Amino acid sequence: MNTLSRPCPVCHASADRGRLFLEKNIDPAKLSSFSFSSRKAPEYMCHRLLQCTVCDVVYVDQPPAADELARAYHQADYDSAEEANDAAVAYLRAAQAVLAKLEKSGSALEIGTGTGIFLDCLRQAGFSELVGVEPSTAAIRAAPAHRRAWIREGVFQEVDFRPASFDLVCCFMTLEHVRDPRVIVEAALRLLRPGGAFIAVTHDYRSPVNRLLGKRSPIIDVEHMQLFSQPSVRRLLEDAGYRGVTVQAFANRYRLGYWLRLAPLPAAVKSMMSRLLGATGLERSRVSVNVGNMFVAGFKHD
Repeated sequence: MNTLSRPCPVCHASADRGRLFLEKNIDPAKLSSFSFSSRKAPEYMCHRLLQCTVCDVVYVDQPPAADELARAYHQADYDSAEEANDAAVAYLRAAQAVLAKLEKSGSALEIGTGTGIFLDCLRQAGFSELVGVEPSTAAIRAAPAHRRAWIREGVFQEVDFRPASFDLVCCFMTLEHVRDPRVIVEAALRLLRPGGAFIAVTHDYRSPVNRLLGKRSPIIDVEHMQLFSQPSVRRLLEDAGYRGVTVQAFANRYRLGYWLRLAPLPAAVKSMMSRLLGATGLERSRVSVNVGNMFVAGFKHD
């Protein structure tokens, strides 16, 4: 663990400009092979979090080393292919206005692609050159063979790609997980062709549902190195040089069984409700809910 506090990852204000948001709360006995996997059951653990009084982002001031994070994601298990498919449909729906503005729809890069399901959606939307980067071996192994051909295993590195070579760069539920989100968004801008777009999905810690749940919100997680609000994620993109930045809330659509998995309820209550949903056939019914996620987009100037 780095013992020195880092500056704010969005505006670079020093840590003394931050106020305590949550104290560190990590029980090593509760960590598992799924602790660094996507769409897991909430663990409600976190590193110490500060809230930047300059740009409003919440961030871990003493994050794990980059190689420690990379190793955790590489070794993580994966069991959320169905939920990933549902998420991709919601992301594609939210992205329609951005895709319609692209000057070209030829090549796309997804950072943190998982099983590559969103790349498949883009292929169906007319994109012909598809590349995904994913650190989790288990997620790649869960992908169909035709998608595995698009996926490069490892941590995203800008030097692996030619500048100005993509029309679209995607980064869904990933900016919270990296040590330096500015590195990602600035690199994405350089990799975009003029007129291209960067799109991302992040949590909004200021959304009503996350404020209501507080420490029992699923976004309070050992994986999250920062948590954004609408002003802070907008500043992240605008400071990087994007034009026409938009930030909007949107709804995810998942089966009721998955929503129950995320609910901050006692295990016994969850178990009883899960049996009830299964017995009535409602477990697989899909429901759209705005749970405090944001769709973010910005364009590279011509």
